Amino acid sequence: MKLIENATAEKLRGGFYTPDAIAAFILKWGINGSRDYDILEPSCGDGVFLEQLKYNNHQFKSVTAVEFDHKEAKKANKIQLNDKTVINTDFHLYCNETTKRFDLVIGNPPYIRFQYFDSEQQKEAAKIFSKAGLKYSKLSNAWVSFVVGSSLLLKEDGKIGFVIPAELLQVSYAQQLREFLAKFYNKINIISFEKLVFPDIQQEVVLLLCEKNGTDTHLIEHLELHDASDLENLNVEILKSPSKKIDFKSNKWTYYFLEQEEIDFLENIAAKRNIPSIGTFAKVEVGITTGANSYFTVPLTTVQQYDLDQFAKPMVGRSIQVNSLIFTKEDWELNRKSKAKAHLLVFPNRKELGEHSGAQKYIKFGEINEVNKGYKTGIRDDWFVVPSIRVSDAFFIRRNNLYPRLIINDAKAYTTDTMHRVSIKPEVEIEAFTSSYYNSLSLAFSEVTGRSHGGGVLELMPSEAERILLPYKTINKKLLPRIDEMLRNKNNIDEILKITDELILKKGYGLTQKEVNLANQIWKKLSKRRINRSK
Repeated sequence: MKLIENATAEKLRGGFYTPDAIAAFILKWGINGSRDYDILEPSCGDGVFLEQLKYNNHQFKSVTAVEFDHKEAKKANKIQLNDKTVINTDFHLYCNETTKRFDLVIGNPPYIRFQYFDSEQQKEAAKIFSKAGLKYSKLSNAWVSFVVGSSLLLKEDGKIGFVIPAELLQVSYAQQLREFLAKFYNKINIISFEKLVFPDIQQEVVLLLCEKNGTDTHLIEHLELHDASDLENLNVEILKSPSKKIDFKSNKWTYYFLEQEEIDFLENIAAKRNIPSIGTFAKVEVGITTGANSYFTVPLTTVQQYDLDQFAKPMVGRSIQVNSLIFTKEDWELNRKSKAKAHLLVFPNRKELGEHSGAQKYIKFGEINEVNKGYKTGIRDDWFVVPSIRVSDAFFIRRNNLYPRLIINDAKAYTTDTMHRVSIKPEVEIEAFTSSYYNSLSLAFSEVTGRSHGGGVLELMPSEAERILLPYKTINKKLLPRIDEMLRNKNNIDEILKITDELILKKGYGLTQKEVNLANQIWKKLSKRRINRSK
């Protein structure tokens, strides 16, 4: 995996390479006894796939390897293989200029944000998207254009086999890629791993194995293995007949971790039981973007040291500071006394600030530490004036461990971008709204709509949170004190769901016991899979 996050020299040339077991398996699956394939590797690095071609004595007609980095291309070129061509160029340029077509394209494309491309690379990448009828976006990643470009270079019955980030299954920028793959290929197999293949970079990857066969069928299957070593004993024959129907809508491919019965349940339950979503009742927005949380969020000691009482507003910034369904003024006071960063500094502009000595000293302290030169702070008229200061009705925690929580903001506290702000629409009862969220169906949809990270964290962006199903009934507000008490007493979520599923799902929306069990089963399956990433 060639991860480029901080643009170090190692990462810019691509420093994380495919394990032999993975390269060997992709070739075994792709070639599958054929002897006359034209093979392409669009980003060969120092030649891991070429080495496996040689080591396993695969027969083929030709192999073309493209590599942008000159040193890596030289290494790959030293591998002794007949009918091999190594081309030192950018794959996007090669893709747009070559007339050759391939039976099999394999590899581990670079994980590089398009912002790191030079202008010519961006132009060539845009051409690839245009040829595929897709919209080019600089917010995307290079592995997306590699997958699309490689697909366009296939013969009529071609295959691709790639190691790519599991983001394919979840992130919004890969949505159009999911739709493209679903329509372009007839068979798709996704292989994931319980253990991280690249633990040093906490990046979850999957194997994407796609085939064209000219039929009208579009099927997909997911298989999860313990780790890459399990590939050695995996029979490629079981990948020939995926059985799940591909959904051509914009649903995330997290669905395909589930059985067909579970997928059908999630796809149909909203319409079947007329269940709305969070977005029906509330607007979810990012929290306050300070540009420097460590500077603008402070404990009581800092407020006292600089005499900043008039600028210090109550705030909550970490999920650990909220152990309840209702965040009260008393909860905030406890945080304040516990040395937690329970204050948000809200300064007026320089003219209105005047000569307040404590504020001037603290602002000077920020300038000494170059807080004023940050990306967000540096573009403000007065760098210390944080925009979009607004209290919300509730909080929705952005990054979560066991499950995402929705919390009433009774303390009228502010929150930073570690939590989302939830604003209730008119005539919606916030007590009923919040209580209605705590059920197995909503938690199952939080796993499907969100995205998991390598450390087992579930993250939901505002638009994703708004898509979570919410079986709202005003009578559910009666559950509020009970749920709040159980959360404060650190009761297991399963104990809470036994109560809420019965009242919210069965009695409120008429779900059968089988449907309730399915919702709970889906939530447990997806959350367990995610949490295991942290072990």
